[in-house]
Amino acid sequence: ASYFEMLPSPRGFTEFPAYLYLNTSVPYVEGPPEPLQFYRRWIGPNKPCIIRNAFSHWPIGSYEVISVAVTPNGYADAVLGDRFVMPEERQMRFSAVLDIIEGKVQRKGVFYVQKQCSNLLQELPELVDDLEPHVPWMSAALECLNFFFPSAMTSMHKDPYENLYCVVSGEKRFILLPPTDRPFIPYGLYQSAVYQEQEGGEFQVIDNSDSNKVPWIPLDPLDPDLERYPQYRLARPLVCSVKAGEMLYLPSLWFHHVQQSQGCIAVNFWYDMEYDIKYNYFQLLESLSENTMGPHDMAAA
Repeated sequence: ASYFEMLPSPRGFTEFPAYLYLNTSVPYVEGPPEPLQFYRRWIGPNKPCIIRNAFSHWPIGSYEVISVAVTPNGYADAVLGDRFVMPEERQMRFSAVLDIIEGKVQRKGVFYVQKQCSNLLQELPELVDDLEPHVPWMSAALECLNFFFPSAMTSMHKDPYENLYCVVSGEKRFILLPPTDRPFIPYGLYQSAVYQEQEGGEFQVIDNSDSNKVPWIPLDPLDPDLERYPQYRLARPLVCSVKAGEMLYLPSLWFHHVQQSQGCIAVNFWYDMEYDIKYNYFQLLESLSENTMGPHDMAAA
C-alpha cells in the first residue's frame, strides 16, 4: 500500500474541529473589541465573527476614472465549462458607473468594481478621506485596502489574508467553509480566458493563450452538483448576511462565496496572515486532498 493509502480518511481531520471550536453560525460581537481580546478569541482560533457598530458612517461620493469589470452575468472570476473566465476591464468615470447601476443609462452586461490589490488607494485616493484609513484595533500592518461596488457574485475561493469586510451600504450574503473542509471542496485546472464585448453587444470568451492553467473551484454552493461532487455533502457551510454598518472578520484560508444587494458598497482591509504551524497543517491537508481526488476532480485537470 502507498503512503497515502495508509493514512486515515481526510474526513477524520474535519470531525474534531466541528466539535472543539467551530460554531454552527457566525457569532456577533457588539462594538470594536480590544486588540488582544480579538486576537485571542478570533484570529488565533481562526474563527469568523460579525462586528456591529465597528465603524462610523463613511460618505461615498463620485470621483475620478476607475477600473470597472464587466461580465454578461455578474459572475466574477468563475469557471464556465472548461474555462476560468475573468471579466472585461474598462476605464470609466465613477459617475458613469453610477448612472448605469441606477438605470439612468442602459448598457448590456453587469458592471461592478471588484479589482483588488489595494485599488482604493491607487485609483480612488479621494475616498480615503471619507473612510477610516485602517482599523485601529487590528494590526497597523495594512496590506491592502480594497473597494467593492456594486452587484457582482464572487465564486468560491480562499485568500491568504486576515480580512475585515466592511459593508458601507446595502447587504452582502456570505457562504463560508472552514479550511478543514478542504477535502470536500473540488478543484480543477482551467484554461484562463476573459470576457470581451463584441460590436453587437454580445460577450465572447477569449482565451489567454500564453497563460498557465488556473486552479479553481468549479462547484457552485448555491446549487451544488452532488452527483458530480458527492464529497461536498460532508462540508459544513455557514451562511451569514452582513448589513450596512457591520463588519465581517473573515479568517485567512476560509473558503467563501459572496452575493450582494443592488448598489451595495463595501470596503475591505487585508492583513498578512501568520505563516505558522496552522498554515503547515493546512498545506498537509491540501496535499492529502489532492492525492485522494476522485475521477470527477481529475477530469478538468
